[in-house]
Amino acid sequence: MTRPDGDTDLFEAHRPRLVRLAYRMLGSMLEAEDIVQDAWLRWRRADRGAVATPGAYLTRIVTRLCLDVLKSARVRRETYIGPWLPEPVVEPEDDALRADDLTLTLMLALERLSPLERAAFLLHDVFDVPSGEVAATLEREPAAVRQLAARARKHVRDGRPRYDVSREEGARIAQAFFAASTKGDLAELRGLLAENVVILSDGGGKVVAFRNPIIGLDRALRLFAGLSRKFADKMPADIRPAWIDGLPGYISQGRGDVLQTTALEIEDGRITAIYITRNPDKLGRIAGLLDGPVVS
Repeated sequence: MTRPDGDTDLFEAHRPRLVRLAYRMLGSMLEAEDIVQDAWLRWRRADRGAVATPGAYLTRIVTRLCLDVLKSARVRRETYIGPWLPEPVVEPEDDALRADDLTLTLMLALERLSPLERAAFLLHDVFDVPSGEVAATLEREPAAVRQLAARARKHVRDGRPRYDVSREEGARIAQAFFAASTKGDLAELRGLLAENVVILSDGGGKVVAFRNPIIGLDRALRLFAGLSRKFADKMPADIRPAWIDGLPGYISQGRGDVLQTTALEIEDGRITAIYITRNPDKLGRIAGLLDGPVVS
């Protein structure tokens, strides 16, 4: 069935929001774009006379498609090698994602939720979908949806950032951390890292990465000291500063080594978490960004 161009224009007007929703549901931009493309095909076939509110209709389609994907995603992540991190999204290319104010930290907190809890929280609390529409989308009673959202809020409360980092401070700390960690400057690192710092490294079993979280300042310092000694000739000489899923960080690539992104969670001027993504399946969009400005 051929549709007028107005239908395409209408869908395209909603596309950025639909991609944001799917990405926040799945943690994968590739899967999010596949979901939205599937929604587009369904939109083309839809009976327009039965669609009272296109935005609500499209949100419902994307949410339900994401719920189907999450069922298999949970099985995949149970067998994932090492820590799993969301596919890194770098601003400003994906600047629209800032509109929902979700950081990588909060997205990891969402991983603890059931698919329905995640959908209820995102739709109601993040995307401002009315409760009645959330209930219709999830095919649950309004009271049940309120319970889902309440449980979700309780689980993710600690995932919300407690300390706003300015762009300038974030860039300064990220650059200082890069310099200290590559040189093995333990004195500088001790001043940058919090006592309870956590390091997560996602290689997906495809490249070298830490199989388990590194927790605590002393363990982190020993780690960076060892890396500096062992891989001194492969340490990256420069970085491209970036804002990754709402956190300051950078993109880097060692000499002859794999590409990676590093995102830093910062509270009161100290780094409390370091998120390193090295899985090449998640970095296809990032590779070209190294052609931009670098900092040595």
